[in-house]
Amino acid sequence: MDDIDDVFVARLMTSELHTVTPDTLVEDAAAVLLDNDISSALVVDDDGGLVGILTTTDFVDIVAKSQPKAETTVERYMTRDPITAGAQDSVAAVAATMVEHGFHHVPVVDGDTPIGIITTSDFAAYVSSPDAPSP
Repeated sequence: MDDIDDVFVARLMTSELHTVTPDTLVEDAAAVLLDNDISSALVVDDDGGLVGILTTTDFVDIVAKSQPKAETTVERYMTRDPITAGAQDSVAAVAATMVEHGFHHVPVVDGDTPIGIITTSDFAAYVSSPDAPSP
């Protein structure tokens, strides 16, 4: 059994990333989320650097504030410069950050390059697994 302090983000994160750019239309970004059954997309610049995150929660704001199909871009609604984690960060520390800020998604980066994402679903899967540490 692992001690929770010895479990690193790399073990729980999802490394299959779905990205959009700031100039992606919000309806196209919505299709990325729906087609892949995911709840967030990382927003990257032309060099692949992380510049933001767009989550399903942002779509509530989009519907409330814009005309549907108004050709609005992701840049208007994305969270800029999101708090990130490193692959070797402790999952306990990242979980505490998520609770403190009310986040459900934390991009995992190597420098400025996204390499994964850790979400509340990843924590639920970990806790439900037989490998989770006992108190």
